[in-house]
Amino acid sequence: MIASLRELAGLFVEDGALALAIAAVVVFAGIIAALAPATTASWLSGCILLVGCLGVLVANVLTAKRR
Repeated sequence: MIASLRELAGLFVEDGALALAIAAVVVFAGIIAALAPATTASWLSGCILLVGCLGVLVANVLTAKRR
């Protein structure tokens, strides 16, 4: 169990591309929150954060699995 947790933590710490992709998702969500009307900005930016970060994580895990 501990080895699995270390491997999972290593995906976040050692992979700069993952951090960069998550930062890009956060910036994109921030831009949408600033530009969207106030009534839709909160839920739309929240959905972008949720789907974007989960998508980046899944893509990173699949890429790591291929290596």
